[in-house]
Amino acid sequence: MKVHEKYMQRCIDLAKNGLGTTYPNPLVGSILTHNDTIIGEGWHYKAGQPHAEVLAINSVEDKTLLKEATIYVSLEPCSHFGKTPPCADLIINSGIKNVVIGSTDPNPQVAGKGIKKLKDAGCAVTVGVLQPKCDILNKRFFTFHTKKRPYIILKWAQTQDGFLAPAETATVSKKINAQQPVWITNTYSRQRTHKLRAQEQAILVGTTTVLKDNPSLTTRHWEGRSPTRIILDKNLRIPIEASVFDGNNPTIVLTEQEKKNSENLVFERIVFQKNLTQQICSVLHRHNLQSVIVEGGAQTINTFIDANIWDEAHIFTGNANFETGVKAPTFSEEKINSVLILSEETLALDTLQIFKNNST
Repeated sequence: MKVHEKYMQRCIDLAKNGLGTTYPNPLVGSILTHNDTIIGEGWHYKAGQPHAEVLAINSVEDKTLLKEATIYVSLEPCSHFGKTPPCADLIINSGIKNVVIGSTDPNPQVAGKGIKKLKDAGCAVTVGVLQPKCDILNKRFFTFHTKKRPYIILKWAQTQDGFLAPAETATVSKKINAQQPVWITNTYSRQRTHKLRAQEQAILVGTTTVLKDNPSLTTRHWEGRSPTRIILDKNLRIPIEASVFDGNNPTIVLTEQEKKNSENLVFERIVFQKNLTQQICSVLHRHNLQSVIVEGGAQTINTFIDANIWDEAHIFTGNANFETGVKAPTFSEEKINSVLILSEETLALDTLQIFKNNST
């Protein structure tokens, strides 16, 4: 089993190369071994492109070794025709008899069917090697299929004394970009935020954040595709000249008003006074968005915290004190025992802490 774990870890490491580019497909890595030597490997990097198993098999120079090889794959091989043929069929037709799998695919189109097909063809199949790690690798994909909602990451920047903004910026003008943003964190933290945006599918903010800061919500400080913008605007108060309506990236506005869609801009009607977070999750699930960063403002973030519908929280703490202003979100005493710190890192004088919600 230790040998299996070593090679499965390699699959996981390979799969991580596709983070941010494989949506709506999962992250998958695969290797082939022969006599305890890796003879082929690959990872899935974009939907519609070859899957990890295909690339791994194709990378083997001496195909006569496949009949004596073992294939490792971090997620159950697919068994259905999508944009590409079934990987289970390719494994069988390649003569590979030994298959080691990390996680079972929760997608109803697969969900054990790939494993069954391999076993029915006479393959020796081992399932569950480093399964917890393989599950975490695809936390977005698994949450989307099992909970019917995106993986939710709360993100905010706060001062050392726990404020999001100084008192003088607490009021909101009716005009866009009436005030310039007050930066709490440094350039390294902002770059780290843009890296996060490149890894996730969507980013969500409320009306107040757009009116105060006029954000573009892009990945301009990091290489990668910008996320789909989700804007909460109950009464359509945000003017059309706002940066979020520049048409460069897909944008979804959640509102109670009726308005026609246009290119890269979709309006979805919801009821703001009733189960707001559940409605948001339903809309994002319907748009096949597997992850979302909830970036602001305080009321929007607190709405998800109060409903206990979130998975991670990324909290940047800058080297500043405001003394008064807009208070940063906090976890309630009754929920704090369910909040686990995953990591902490220093970004010059800033600190980034990542928390996990163990109760969801």
